[in-house]
Amino acid sequence: MSMPRFYLDQPLAQGARFTLPPGPARHAARALRLVADDSIILFNGNGGEYTARIERIQKDEVAVSLTGFADIERESRLRVMLAQGISSGERMDYTLQKAVELGVAAIQPIAAKRSVVKLTGERADKRVAHWQGVVTSACEQCGRNQVPRVSPPLTLANWLGQSGGRLLFLSPLAEARLADLPAPSGIDCLVAGPEGGFEADEIAALHASGAIPVRLGARVLRTETAALAALAAMQTLWGDF
Repeated sequence: MSMPRFYLDQPLAQGARFTLPPGPARHAARALRLVADDSIILFNGNGGEYTARIERIQKDEVAVSLTGFADIERESRLRVMLAQGISSGERMDYTLQKAVELGVAAIQPIAAKRSVVKLTGERADKRVAHWQGVVTSACEQCGRNQVPRVSPPLTLANWLGQSGGRLLFLSPLAEARLADLPAPSGIDCLVAGPEGGFEADEIAALHASGAIPVRLGARVLRTETAALAALAAMQTLWGDF
């Protein structure tokens, strides 16, 4: 059985002793029912992972000591930023969780014109923090020690004005397949629409920015399926699948 993994937003160093923050401590003590002398893995997103021994558990207080460091990374050689049209509720959470498992390097939520969820101000900040938590939990589960950043939402036009790398956007009307494209020389930016897809002017803006339209077979995929199918195909063609 693999050791439980916990992300900590703090400096880590071999030999250090400290108590876990409340969230990880509750999960370790109540959900996982860990006990003294159990081993866990800690990481902070700065590279590598630490083995820790639980020295003491009292209710929700978990004291640990860092006993070893492993300079291990499980990142794909394929670097993909996912620009995902914001979808509603659990659909967006599911897409981000699975995108992390599939190796995405960064995530840019796109406030598309057909996005059902409209985010501004404090509500947007809270949603981004929630999405970042989904991403962090996915890293804990899948073994990644680098945590992809979820950027604040942007409109497609604003994002296109600052994006870099090769632009690919998913379209059921495209002629090219991913397999028809050459391997990337740098980062790929994969653009996926929300429920209902992009509006005509958004598609025109993608074309004007030099984005390459690609299709995923002859079937229309749901928003929570399309990006994940594309990421899996890209990992098979150019990544570590």
